[in-house]
Amino acid sequence: MSTSAKSVIYRCSWADGDSLMQDYHDCEWGVPEYDSRALWEKLMLDGFQAGLSWSIILRKREAFRKAFKNFEPEKVARFGSAEVRRLLGDPGIVRSRAKIEATISGARAFLAMQEAGLGFSEFVWGLAGGKPIQNTGKIPTQTPLSVEMSKALRARGFKFVGPVIVYAWMQAVGIVNDHSVSCFRRKAVQKQRIR
Repeated sequence: MSTSAKSVIYRCSWADGDSLMQDYHDCEWGVPEYDSRALWEKLMLDGFQAGLSWSIILRKREAFRKAFKNFEPEKVARFGSAEVRRLLGDPGIVRSRAKIEATISGARAFLAMQEAGLGFSEFVWGLAGGKPIQNTGKIPTQTPLSVEMSKALRARGFKFVGPVIVYAWMQAVGIVNDHSVSCFRRKAVQKQRIR
């Protein structure tokens, strides 16, 4: 660190040392998301992360978007065996049959909710009490809310939505603010518009 008058920026430790992770942290992570399609896309990507690091998924995100038709549920729900074979051959994404099929079934579950008159955003934010949770304690890997949300999502047909995956997703989409107390983004995220 130089001794010049530059101000020091403190961020969550997981975002240090990698410019892509820093940009993600500084611009996206923890910002409350209310768009149903964007929430669903991020949940599907978190499902692909299972057993891997988020940086792998983040580096492949644009390839995922291309492969999954920009995560338009109406398009993904129509994928059949030919599309599954195509995706299994795509080196730009994580080529897990179970995760690919979970994304297709997730699109169908998303649309079934819509057809029943329940928006995905309304559903998940309703479970969370309608506003971001400001965590001030130790950062857990799961909470009673992520367990409840996991069960509710599974009951609707979603897969790769265990409580740990769901909690990571809740952090990413701003349902919970887990920026460390010294992180420069913590207060900025707290001030984000609440619907």
